[in-house]
Amino acid sequence: MPELPEVETTRRGLAPHVEGRIVTAATLRRPDLRWPISPEISEVLPGQRIDAVRRRAKYLLLDTVAGSALLHLGMSGNLRVVPADTPVRAHDHVDLALDSGRLLRFNDPRRFGCLLWQAPGEVHELLAGLGPEPLSEDFDGDYLFATSRGRSAPVKTFLMDQRVVVGVGNIYVAEALFAAGVSPLRAAGKVSRDRYAQLADAIRRILGHAITRGGTTLRDFISPDGAPGYFEQELSAYGRGGEPCPRCGRPLKQAPIGQRATVWCTHCQR
Repeated sequence: MPELPEVETTRRGLAPHVEGRIVTAATLRRPDLRWPISPEISEVLPGQRIDAVRRRAKYLLLDTVAGSALLHLGMSGNLRVVPADTPVRAHDHVDLALDSGRLLRFNDPRRFGCLLWQAPGEVHELLAGLGPEPLSEDFDGDYLFATSRGRSAPVKTFLMDQRVVVGVGNIYVAEALFAAGVSPLRAAGKVSRDRYAQLADAIRRILGHAITRGGTTLRDFISPDGAPGYFEQELSAYGRGGEPCPRCGRPLKQAPIGQRATVWCTHCQR
């Protein structure tokens, strides 16, 4: 599933081609993805100018004065800006025609994505209750320390809770815990303020670097220009169970935590 760096890479790739453009038509080749496509996509969005392309957590929002189209890429979705005469491929479910003569095309083979609508001045229920952005000023070690007090869940589970912090999925949690030397099994409430400061710094640094590398290509993700992400080539822990630890050389351990595959070094991470 695309995580925050992949979604931010998509946002940055789309913005120059989409912002300031008027949506002239919406073509829906099916009525639903994960959920029914909001009727506003075909009834309200055409004729509107896209003022901004924003990201909130792993969602993208196309902002207009009439409201915002809310998109999630799901497990395998991608958005591309293509010429209007580009042949339709399998799983090209939605086209938004732009006044530039190009199309914003949503392809989603597994149909776990969504295309919904957020009215002006409202917060969609999918976005309500989300925690701070990990790259914002609201996120730091003090915040994590205060939020974690009294929590017995593993720190990995805590960091993947979207109500705590958004967009830090399985890949980047594993990498941040490895970088900070914190065991994913440690109870969230037992991690010290200093260790949380190291974790927050690692999360920001790793996410920022992954964005510059175009995200992590796992299974189906490609950026809007068709290029893969390259951060996968630099992973220290995720997906490397049984391989030597980059620090100590001991085999990395892999086990499920919260029903998600987790890799860590039992020697270097405490």
